[in-house]
Amino acid sequence: MNSEKLETLIGYKFKNNKLLLEALTHRSYINENPAWSLPHNERLEFLGDAVLELIVTEILFNQYPTTAEGQLTALRASLVNYQMLAEVARSLSLEKFLLLSKGEAKDTGRARDVILANAIEAIIGALYLDSGYPDVKEFITRWVMPRLSEVLEKGSYKDAKSLLQEKTQAQQKITPLYKVLEESGPDHKKLFTVGAYLNDDLVAKGRGFSKQDAEVEAAQEALKKLEE
Repeated sequence: MNSEKLETLIGYKFKNNKLLLEALTHRSYINENPAWSLPHNERLEFLGDAVLELIVTEILFNQYPTTAEGQLTALRASLVNYQMLAEVARSLSLEKFLLLSKGEAKDTGRARDVILANAIEAIIGALYLDSGYPDVKEFITRWVMPRLSEVLEKGSYKDAKSLLQEKTQAQQKITPLYKVLEESGPDHKKLFTVGAYLNDDLVAKGRGFSKQDAEVEAAQEALKKLEE
């Protein structure tokens, strides 16, 4: 793996290249390669998640001085969710640089998106440690914030649960209910499957790494079905 190519894509040369390599190291790679000298990227991901949220919050706060807190929160959520971060990762061809086990390397779909999103957060954490706030803000401004125009155009920042409730109350006089159907995965990355119900009818399912995220996805899927 040639990390220099990734540094060229990112537009930043790491002083401590081990931080970048750590950010690219998935837990599964170490399980398969126990002699690997670096830790997996979950600590950097933890740091990067907080740095990303702070910087996106600051940019939105300054860019929209009259916008209410609730809408700013929705805009931020639409920019830092795993689907959007996976798109950012693909724009950087990040899949070519990740260190994964052979099994994880074959995985696709949602699991791959989560791995990509986590790696972006880990890179943000590594950037923050290597250089500090200005350079990591430049990275986020360059690679994450341009997605805002897409979010605004599609209206994807709107709360799907609120939209579903408005729709079902207007059409059927029913308030949607959400129930956890399944919990899986390790404690640090528990995956929830939630069902959206109208009366006793299961309308759609959603999955996410929090109950709230799973409920939102279930609401999105329910809206699609009601529009069919």
